[in-house]
Formats: sequence, C-alpha cells, structure tokens
Amino acid sequence: QVQLVESGGGLVQPGGSLRLACAVSGRTNSAYAMAWFRQAPGKFGEFVAALNWSGRNKYYADAVRGRFSLSRGNGENTVQLQMNSLKPEDTAVYYCAASKYARPGTADAEYPYWGQGTQVTVSS
Repeated sequence: QVQLVESGGGLVQPGGSLRLACAVSGRTNSAYAMAWFRQAPGKFGEFVAALNWSGRNKYYADAVRGRFSLSRGNGENTVQLQMNSLKPEDTAVYYCAASKYARPGTADAEYPYWGQGTQVTVSS
C-alpha cells in the first residue's frame, strides 16, 4: 500500500520560510513524478509545484515561482518544498502527491496517491 507522509508545516510570519517534506513508502517503481498542491479555506485546491523523479524537470505555479523550490530529499522516495518569502495568501493545507506518470503534470487527476496534508499559516 502506497503511503505519503508530509511534515514541516506550521505558523510563520510574512517574509519567513518553511520547508515541507514528503516521504513515500510502499511503492516499488521509483520512476514517477511528485507534486505539491494546496487548498486555502473556502477555495478550490491548486497546483503548487511538481518534478520528475530525476529532479531535472520542475514546474511551478506562477504564484510561487521564484519563492518556492522543489527538490528531491536526501533519502529515497522523498521530496522537499522550500518556501521562502512567504505571504499571507500562501496560507493553506499543503498536500504531497505521487503521480502515475513519469512526467510531472499540473492536474490533480494525474496523481492517485496523496498525503494527509500539512497546515501552513502565514500571519503576523
């Protein structure tokens, strides 16, 4: 059974930084893309960032490009989302997702495996 576990959320002041991590277990095929999505209160979920498993191809939403950075973690089957210059509008529950494809995409339908989510709150 595939499981994704996120960590690293919390409360941070505007302009601050947080690093989210996602660990995947129970999957034998390592050639799959990973992504982060987020959902703010009262809003639809939205794509944040994605990468293929080699980490060479990365995509970012316009709202986070230049501030967020997605990379593979030190351990196998892990990814990290470094979030800098955080804004109040970044407040949301952030979800890690694993794709059924090798190429990274921005549609949530491409990702059958999801974590439980981690809360990120940006507030003074």
